[in-house]
Amino acid sequence: MMSALSITTPLEFCGEPVPLEVQEVRERIEKELLLSLWHRPQVILWLKRSRRYMPYIEEVLRSEGMPDDLKYVAIAESALRPHARSRKGAVGFWQFMNYTGRQYGLVINRRIDERRNIFASTQAAIRYLSDLYDTFGSWALAAAAYNMGEVGLNAEIVEQGVNNYYQLYLNLETQRYIFRIIAIKLILEDPAKYGFYLAEEDYYPALSFDRVRVQCFKETPIRIIAQAAQTHFKVIKDLNPEIRGHYLTEGNHAILIPKEGSENFQARYRDLLKHWSSNQKEQTYLVKEGDHLTAIAERFGVSLASLIIWNRLNPKAPIHPGDRLIIYPKKSVPITIDEEENGNNSTSVKNN
Repeated sequence: MMSALSITTPLEFCGEPVPLEVQEVRERIEKELLLSLWHRPQVILWLKRSRRYMPYIEEVLRSEGMPDDLKYVAIAESALRPHARSRKGAVGFWQFMNYTGRQYGLVINRRIDERRNIFASTQAAIRYLSDLYDTFGSWALAAAAYNMGEVGLNAEIVEQGVNNYYQLYLNLETQRYIFRIIAIKLILEDPAKYGFYLAEEDYYPALSFDRVRVQCFKETPIRIIAQAAQTHFKVIKDLNPEIRGHYLTEGNHAILIPKEGSENFQARYRDLLKHWSSNQKEQTYLVKEGDHLTAIAERFGVSLASLIIWNRLNPKAPIHPGDRLIIYPKKSVPITIDEEENGNNSTSVKNN
């Protein structure tokens, strides 16, 4: 183990020399190597996931003429997990905050969060890192700004009068950040040196899919897309982690589906959508005193989960008299007129 920690050749990050002659720099790299190697299961997962996601990240970096080492930022940020979420609210492969993600063109709303999409988020992250490099003139500083924000880093540079990452005194997380990325690079470039031996079949396979265009004239259940692709709801969600909830919003969407389900997909989708739309009878229910969600769901012959999803409710929050609930009942329910002060009926029916 100790011999593996020895770095005898010059070391670079994004083509920039790492000053190993500085004792503190060498100690920090050794520390991050030891901490990473201590968590061996995590390193194994880095390696296994790398074949699934790294080829695309490498392709984008090459096409943009940017250093290949930047691919390790994604591992430091999320361990290549699409649903990773930080305590501060950063989400996805590249851990974008809401504001920055939207600034770089990512769709983030109640139905879609492209921070979880490897393709969209990688494009955004590479543009962001490129802009940071243009601002700070160093890839180490660009990566540091990616971690702590360009305003905060620039303030420290001005205050300390130093424009070199390895000479700056920064918050603990950012002080460790570049060294952690370097440790990840060292391990993944030569896993056998650190005791990791994976056979070819041990790596997770690359994503296999076809991309289809889906037109939704109103909010449409993902299960319709799954059925048209001759697969399951879970498969569609796994291939499209950016989709939130159970429905797609009105509009056009690019959806990934299994290759084996792409032939005649559009014809099946149109037929299924037509059948589903013709059976939709939307009811608006006015909540009365004493109502609770379970009883309302039972009355209309729907599941409690569906009632919550249709109305985007918090399961732990109470409903109140006067609240209006959208329901797509599975059984016919007599419409009783329950006069309110304003004369409205308690239930109305609308055919879509």
